[in-house]
Amino acid sequence: MADISDVEQAVTDAVSSSLYPNGSAQSSIVGALCRVYRGWPNTATLNTDLAAGAINVSIAADGDSGKTTTRYLPDWTYTPLQPGVTASATNSSVTVGGTPTVGDVIGALIDGKPYIYRVQTGDTIELVAANLAQIIQSDRLALTQAASISLPGARSVVVRTVRDCPAVFESRRQEKDVRIICWCPSPSTRDSVAAAIDTSLNQANFLSLSDGTAARITYRNTASYDQAQNALLYRRDLIYGTEYPTVINIEQPSMIFGAAAVNGNLIYG
Repeated sequence: MADISDVEQAVTDAVSSSLYPNGSAQSSIVGALCRVYRGWPNTATLNTDLAAGAINVSIAADGDSGKTTTRYLPDWTYTPLQPGVTASATNSSVTVGGTPTVGDVIGALIDGKPYIYRVQTGDTIELVAANLAQIIQSDRLALTQAASISLPGARSVVVRTVRDCPAVFESRRQEKDVRIICWCPSPSTRDSVAAAIDTSLNQANFLSLSDGTAARITYRNTASYDQAQNALLYRRDLIYGTEYPTVINIEQPSMIFGAAAVNGNLIYG
């Protein structure tokens, strides 16, 4: 679930990329050392950097109260996944294969009765077969050999495997301004850095967030501070609005055997 800290980090990454398009191992596009980070600078460290000709760019949520912009109907989004474990049925036997993974479920429908086993951490195909056989043995004879289960007397055997699938729900959407503050040692570096950042962000309609969602980013305002409080400090703030979702992620179980009554008969699908 993304919050304002994820948005700040996404903006920080975007600003870093705009100043160091070839990576931090190369020089910045303005030729000076640029420190990009979240939060506000330490006064002593900032003064030292300014005296050395270094630029600081800090990113922080602005003082606006923000607002809720939810406008979409509630909807769960599911992502079906392929199970790692496999199973096949031949006559009256079941063979387990593949690579069992936590979240996989294997089921056997034997003469109309379902038996289900959920894969656990450390399970091999042999362990999956043994554990499924143990569940079946509560009703009938089930013999295991390696990854195979023999079911003497079984007339109908159907096997299936499924996997839990991720489900995402957007619980709300909100808007919050983010301030990008350029702390520079000269007017020329301030102008160059601010222009580079502004040009880059102006082309980025969305920023990717750590939870897989995206924040829409739009320009709001620019403010310059030239007061003579610090002879080495030339500051410009870029304010961008961000709109991002709050989402809930869960693992949704998948149906392996479903039943429905049709004309009085129980049908498994």
